[in-house]
Amino acid sequence: MSQLTAARHRGTRSPAPRAGRLWLLWGVAAGLFGLIATILFDVRPWTEADYERGGVLIAAAEDMPNLDPMGNRLGFLFGFAAVACLLVFHGAWRVRTERTPGSVAARVFAAGLITSAAGLTFGYGWKGSLALYGHGGPEFGSFGDEGLLIFYALTDFGAFIPWFGVLVSLGALATMAWVERSVSRILGTLLAGIVLLVAAGYIVTGVPGLAGPVGGLGLAFASLWLLVGKRGVAVAAGAEARAAVAPEAASGAEPLR
Repeated sequence: MSQLTAARHRGTRSPAPRAGRLWLLWGVAAGLFGLIATILFDVRPWTEADYERGGVLIAAAEDMPNLDPMGNRLGFLFGFAAVACLLVFHGAWRVRTERTPGSVAARVFAAGLITSAAGLTFGYGWKGSLALYGHGGPEFGSFGDEGLLIFYALTDFGAFIPWFGVLVSLGALATMAWVERSVSRILGTLLAGIVLLVAAGYIVTGVPGLAGPVGGLGLAFASLWLLVGKRGVAVAAGAEARAAVAPEAASGAEPLR
């Protein structure tokens, strides 16, 4: 009883040792897989003008190696791996770090991961569709020029725009650092700089996919910092309380009500 009461009053305890933070590797993997799928396998025509060439685009595809369907296929596979890792990371984050008294920032971080995972499922799915229906794909010819141009348009920003959710998550992590002091302030400052830079880019350029190049990289960087850094993330009070109750449950004692 005294252990449980003390756990409730402490709120949060010191971060777990590094060996207990291995769940953060899911965030590293999600960011790296996303970076590979979004940037390395960014398959598109050479120029925006190619979108206006209609049948010329399709006829010239043999001379445009960057339209090779294998690039889209690999982007689709790495992308879906990134989405799966985002979902696992989201679950691990909620179990390990959300604080019972009500950290809005911790919950916003989790919501941003889910938002990106949902959007990226479509973004990377369109890559896979283009690998099937595009030039050189096993089902090439199922769509005419206009249909293929729609796929090219969807894949143009489809794997970039949804990383906005992760950008919001990075902003939430910066808030946890400066307002709640549950994360390193050095990390929080770096993440705040990234978020503000991309936000300024949105305002100045109006390009909706600016989070794409930095979302995956920023998530991998932040997760790795929390994994190997001295502070890590302050662990949930609820988790400590459950740990305190565990011995009573194991001994067959009636749980507290």
